[in-house]
Amino acid sequence: MGCEIEMKLADLVLAKVLIVGGGVTGTSVADVLERLGSEISIFDEDSSLFADARFISAEQVQSGDWHLAIVSPGWRPNHPILEGLRERGIRFLSEVDLAWFLKTEINPGQKWLAITGTNGKTTTVEMTSAMLRAAGRTAFACGNVGETVIGAVVGDVQYEYLVLELSSFQLHWSDQPEFSAAAILNIADDHTDWHGGFQNYALAKLRILNRAQIAILNSEDPAVVENTSSWEGKKVFYSLGSPLPGELGVVEELLVDRAFVADTSEAEVIAELADVIPTSPHNVSNALAAAGLARSVGIAHSSIRMAIQEFRPGRHRIELVGEKNGVRWVNDSKATNPHAAAASLNSAHSVVWIAGGLAKGASMHELVAKMGEHIRVALLIGKDRELIAKELEELAPHVEIIRIDVSEDDENSLMEKVVLTASVLVQSGDTVLMAPACASMDQFISYADRGDQFAAAVQKFVLT
Repeated sequence: MGCEIEMKLADLVLAKVLIVGGGVTGTSVADVLERLGSEISIFDEDSSLFADARFISAEQVQSGDWHLAIVSPGWRPNHPILEGLRERGIRFLSEVDLAWFLKTEINPGQKWLAITGTNGKTTTVEMTSAMLRAAGRTAFACGNVGETVIGAVVGDVQYEYLVLELSSFQLHWSDQPEFSAAAILNIADDHTDWHGGFQNYALAKLRILNRAQIAILNSEDPAVVENTSSWEGKKVFYSLGSPLPGELGVVEELLVDRAFVADTSEAEVIAELADVIPTSPHNVSNALAAAGLARSVGIAHSSIRMAIQEFRPGRHRIELVGEKNGVRWVNDSKATNPHAAAASLNSAHSVVWIAGGLAKGASMHELVAKMGEHIRVALLIGKDRELIAKELEELAPHVEIIRIDVSEDDENSLMEKVVLTASVLVQSGDTVLMAPACASMDQFISYADRGDQFAAAVQKFVLT
């Protein structure tokens, strides 16, 4: 975990710092600390990175005289390197902790808003930033999306607000930042293999509230409600239902605010449902969470509505690739866990579902039990596809299951074969939905690569 640490900028400049992890986060930290004058070394298990002279071996880590270790997200706390450092009494910080320390020196008036959840983080972070900018504030989305937090803090622009997307990995290692407000969107089965169980994963998410002034919470997510029940700060709940006093919600065709108003017996209109594109349940929920964060720092309803009207989610998030002969082809490659896939499946009624990959320890039972009626055909790929097949066979026996592989003799790539197979099976009124419920790295470079290959295959074989 992080630790309470008091350190002046001059101390950091003189420090001998070990950075654990040579990916995007680690190299960003290294670059910043080098500019400050720190003596840094980087450890990573990927030997291909060792062309950079800053990288050192495990033996050098254990023999080094370190003042501080900066741990990149994703490194398990029981990793032998970290256990060895811990036994020697080396202090740990995360990149987010270090960024907070630098922020207090460089831009002490800057406010931080933070968002975590199993799904919807990136959209909500970007939507919140857009709301702040619509009101004329300088704001930047960072963290687990785009730029690192430390990169945003030391960059050329001194932003009034940073809006942080924080994963469970980042939160596990961080405890220094103070957030003007923090939102928890949902807590569902994901990364349980890394955390060692669902409750540990949930507890990592809850660390976002350790030093938050206001919590924006999804009242329709039982795990969020249950796990925040003992938190004593100011809670503002939101839902897709009619809001109680002190909440945000939906009344008929309107998003309304009964939390950040002069009289909670009254309601102020945030936006119309039709302003939220796409107007799917989970995207409306994201808009309410973002509005709650924006209202917590005084952003006017009119600015929030303007931002919602102009906002469109990023690529690979329920992205309509094209429509032909009454069939919609949708790329939701960002649905890398069952909870996200369920939201996608819930937005369509007759689905040819493309699913499979790395399950990361997640169960597919609840997903299929709730959404099986939406699925007509399942095209399964990837290492853990049998987890999905088993649940479909038991809970949704009406679903036709087709397993797709490629061999050296195949003329088409895996995704091209998937799209070609789907194109033969579709009927007018179907949605061909790639919402894999799994991570991509067993067969693709990333979820974006998986989505790009799907979109390219649809363009090549369906739309042209």
